[in-house]
Amino acid sequence: MSSHPSSMAQFTQRMSSLLPDWSSLPKELLECIGKRLASGHDAASFRSTCSPWRAAVPFAALEPLLLLPFDPDSDTVTFYRVSEEKAFSLTLPDARGKVPCGTSCGWLALMDEAAAVTLLNPFTGARVELPPADERVAAAASPERVSKVHGRWVLRSGNAVKLEHMRGVLFHEIVLSAAPDDDAGGECVAVAVLASSTEVAFCRVGVDVAWALLDTKLEFSVASVVHCQGKFLAIDVVGEISIFSSNSAGANPTATPLPSLSPPGGLCHRSYLESDGELHLVGAMVSTFHETRQFTYSSMLYKCNLLDGVPEWSRVKDVGDLTLFVSKCFSESFSGTSVSKYKKNSIYLSEPLYGDPYDLAHRLEIIDIAAGTSKVKPLHGKMHNSDALGWIRPNLWKRGGISKHNEENSQNEVDPNATYQPEPAGEVKAGA
Repeated sequence: MSSHPSSMAQFTQRMSSLLPDWSSLPKELLECIGKRLASGHDAASFRSTCSPWRAAVPFAALEPLLLLPFDPDSDTVTFYRVSEEKAFSLTLPDARGKVPCGTSCGWLALMDEAAAVTLLNPFTGARVELPPADERVAAAASPERVSKVHGRWVLRSGNAVKLEHMRGVLFHEIVLSAAPDDDAGGECVAVAVLASSTEVAFCRVGVDVAWALLDTKLEFSVASVVHCQGKFLAIDVVGEISIFSSNSAGANPTATPLPSLSPPGGLCHRSYLESDGELHLVGAMVSTFHETRQFTYSSMLYKCNLLDGVPEWSRVKDVGDLTLFVSKCFSESFSGTSVSKYKKNSIYLSEPLYGDPYDLAHRLEIIDIAAGTSKVKPLHGKMHNSDALGWIRPNLWKRGGISKHNEENSQNEVDPNATYQPEPAGEVKAGA
């Protein structure tokens, strides 16, 4: 039986009018559903439906992965999925000949021997080049004078700086204000923590052709940078904080120290992150027993609102459905609504705060925020020789849509439906 085209069109139109408009579901209902998704795979599928559904499940709901050390002579980069206790590798030619110097907004920052930095999204293949370091940046980064000779950085002794030592001489870590391909409309600003300096370097990604320097007005070297409430916070090695705005429209930012935000007394191994628009601090209170030469520690979480007239730290024992992911090697840390098998109201630390320096196995510390207690979980039994580099939160969307990973950039293809679940590596070794 055949139907007249106009009749078929009318039938289709009538059927469409009878179907519910799933995109018009109330925002509160979509958010409620999003919090009950069982995995990053489900979250990715949910977000791919339409714009309202995508807005209801932020990137923070996707399962973070641990970035493991990799060999700069190889183009293989290995990640670890904690919820499934599996490792997998991606072939990323852009990683060859470079060392990682940060993970931010789902992107890797990679530095070569000339201190040129590439931003790479390992799950979409997108890349952006940042300006290379120049003599001004090198002079600010390290008290040991270095100069550039034939494209390589050379120490005063005449020895070239080896690739594995570049983070200790020039760019220690790169932090972004947003993903370079974010469709939110704001520009992306990169801030570089220098190797040993009270200054930071910054540039507008895709706009500036050179790094600019900013004096943070801190007394000690900057150890980490956090982007919070549209501003950057530079935090020195003793926990003092200086705040400055993004380099909007080419204006020169000015740093303002915040003396009232000195860290609570007695906290060791401090880490900082933004969560729900507030600055959070993770630290440990240590108790030492001199007779037995042993010690115990209790992990603590604090927060402050930078918009308060006189911001101050307050103790936090409950973050609800959130899970915090804190890195020990890279300072970039973040929080997200708990999905998959991660514990709520907990902190996942990429490596234990305190451990046996001769135990070379990868381990993960899980902190119960309410109790302050910790447990250490071993990772893949065949991973040895160095710490995990830190967490990366997969950013699988580009300008409002799911972006396929370029087949030329990965032999283990990431699923085009954004499941980011390639086959696990049969055997994974650090640096391989």
